[in-house]
Amino acid sequence: MNRIITVSREFGSGGREIGRRLAEKMGIAYYDQEIIAELIKRTDFAEEYIRHMDEKNPIPLLPITTARTFGLPANNGLEQNLKFYMQESKVIREFAEKSDCVIVGRCADYMLREMNPVRLFVYADMESRIARCRKKNKDAETLNDRELRQKIISVDKKRARYYQFYANQVWGEKENYDLCINTSRFSEIKAIIPGLEKLVK
Repeated sequence: MNRIITVSREFGSGGREIGRRLAEKMGIAYYDQEIIAELIKRTDFAEEYIRHMDEKNPIPLLPITTARTFGLPANNGLEQNLKFYMQESKVIREFAEKSDCVIVGRCADYMLREMNPVRLFVYADMESRIARCRKKNKDAETLNDRELRQKIISVDKKRARYYQFYANQVWGEKENYDLCINTSRFSEIKAIIPGLEKLVK
């Protein structure tokens, strides 16, 4: 069975960078935005809808459109959401079955539970997350600290609801993961990778 590592993360904690650097260090596949690209390629969901649904509210706030039927709202939002989740699950499973890999977010730890992935959860204190967002995200330049804090909290709430809705588990609860990593004490993510590689091999 392939070595599969899933990375769940708080917004601004550096989880995505950990996943990417770990995959590079181990010489294995890395899947994040590649999942969105594959969904856009193989489904008739509009790109706007796919990006809107990506780890966000299970019940859409925007009308669902497809590439072929612009502007037509779905008759059943929940049914469309479940269809999207099943398509996303299929893509993630195919990636996991193809080779050793790191997969970021999207309930992959739950989707692939029978494949026994190494499940990571990455978190950090709020001060560190605000600083990291300002360093890595140009959009953060337009927000003051209070606004940025609210954005971080909002993204995390959406991820938690998404995970609760599909996995029926509490996002971030330590019992659901094999290793929880606090990045607050590390000035550089790359410093974590060598030790982490030894743990997950």
